[in-house]
Amino acid sequence: MTPQFDAIVIGSGITGGWAAKELTEKGLKVLMIERGRHIEHIKDYTTETKAPWEMPFRGFGDRRDYPVQSQGREFDEWSQPHFVNDRENPYQTDPGAPFTWIRSYQLGGRSLVWGRQSYRWSDVDFGANKLDGHGVDWPIRYRDVAPWYDHVENFIGVSGSREGLPQLPDGQFQPPMALNVVERSLKQQIEHAYPDRKLIIGRVANLTEPKVGRAPCQYRSICARGCSYGAYFSTQSSTLPAARATGNLTLLTDHVVERIDYDARSGRATGVRALDTHSRQGVSYSARLVFLCAGAFNSVGVLLRSTSEKYPSGLGNSGDVLGRYIMDHANTLSAVGTVPGFEGHTTFGNRPTGIVIPRFRNVSQTDHRFLRGYSYQGGAYQGEYPRGASSPGIGLALKQELRAPGPWHFALVGFAECLPRAENRITLDTKAKEPNGLAQLKIRLEFGENEKALLADAAEQAKAMIGLGGGNIGLSLGAPGTPGTAIHEMGGARMGLDPATSILNGRNQAHEVSNLFVTDGACMASSACQNPSLTYMALTVRAADYAVTQLKAGSI
Repeated sequence: MTPQFDAIVIGSGITGGWAAKELTEKGLKVLMIERGRHIEHIKDYTTETKAPWEMPFRGFGDRRDYPVQSQGREFDEWSQPHFVNDRENPYQTDPGAPFTWIRSYQLGGRSLVWGRQSYRWSDVDFGANKLDGHGVDWPIRYRDVAPWYDHVENFIGVSGSREGLPQLPDGQFQPPMALNVVERSLKQQIEHAYPDRKLIIGRVANLTEPKVGRAPCQYRSICARGCSYGAYFSTQSSTLPAARATGNLTLLTDHVVERIDYDARSGRATGVRALDTHSRQGVSYSARLVFLCAGAFNSVGVLLRSTSEKYPSGLGNSGDVLGRYIMDHANTLSAVGTVPGFEGHTTFGNRPTGIVIPRFRNVSQTDHRFLRGYSYQGGAYQGEYPRGASSPGIGLALKQELRAPGPWHFALVGFAECLPRAENRITLDTKAKEPNGLAQLKIRLEFGENEKALLADAAEQAKAMIGLGGGNIGLSLGAPGTPGTAIHEMGGARMGLDPATSILNGRNQAHEVSNLFVTDGACMASSACQNPSLTYMALTVRAADYAVTQLKAGSI
């Protein structure tokens, strides 16, 4: 293996895979480095088709080494190999301020276990910081990203409905999945009672039509195990095969990047230093471009470790911005209730998406109680046999009752926008080491009064909307859950117009290191209230196009 490449991509997840695809297809020789193990598509999805009785813990898993990861929505005994062992991957938080950091260290990263919800941001989102003065103004607007959203959606396959909503732009969609009978009923009632609201099917990166090398979704909803059909977007099913097909990709797994090397004379990154996670031996690779896509907080960690005489507090960090302004969506179960009258209806198959009610606060009218807004995800469902654990009854009568689907419920989970705050930050704890010898990350992220006010309103509105179905509200929460549980961590190396207050420019290019690009969640200057992964992908493709153009022109 030669240590000289045109580009190095750090990370192999959603953005790393895209960076590798775009750069190799443009003719660059690319090294993609992944800290975790190799997972080959299909062959290494070892639990995909196993039945519960084939699993040692019948699907529940032995969670003693996974106290944090097991809080994630996609975690179970089948998907457990796709999440980190918490004991082997420690991090620090302040007492009384926990953060739930869900991670996947393997080829493909969290692209194997993500929720696949794929939403465009609008100028409501890109313009929010400038409008209310919280955070720095985004250096881009929707028109700058729109063609790259098109590019990404057409390649990965996103199913969804066209709705014409200004706050949630339509995209290049495959046919949408269907709402069930209860969702259709509540959609009609909600939209009649609240003309400013829409209940729509979730826009999801699961195919409803085949693509080359990928079959449509089989409605199993076991995506996090890995999908041999390639029916959902992951690095393994989509971008990695495309990058490999060029013959320009070199893949290195089981190596964690310690730092990005920097040459003060040229003002450029020269390559990276990585550690073999098994032997602990170090190795260096050089390249003309570096794309940092290690996942938002790990990317910040790489930059913080990349110190030098010019940048003693982290690469490109002249203004003490690096690591600050981190965010995650404040989320909670806003309400769940019964929906009577549909006992004669049921569904077949397991649809791998739910419903969405897009943001309606502070869109066309200003609500002076709080800034910005929230959206909902959720849907209608019937209780299955596990409901017997908490149901009254005993013996044969209980068994017979559990043979049929249970009553219908409708749940809405609120996702509130998180304002960027300087005190929410990542630092290095040099006294606490990871097993590989690197300093542990210390994460401090707490929600403020605005997030709490948003979710309090979300709870009241959710109860009112579900109540239209005529049932009883069983549970409603108005306070945010533990930060990190939305699994939408963002920020720490944000984009902006001014190098004094941001790390990156409008092309995801480091202000002070022209051949360094950060395109994962670390680049985000605000959080919006919808899932951010599609925006990460679009920004990655846009940055790669710009970087190659500048590289070939000799500008970087």
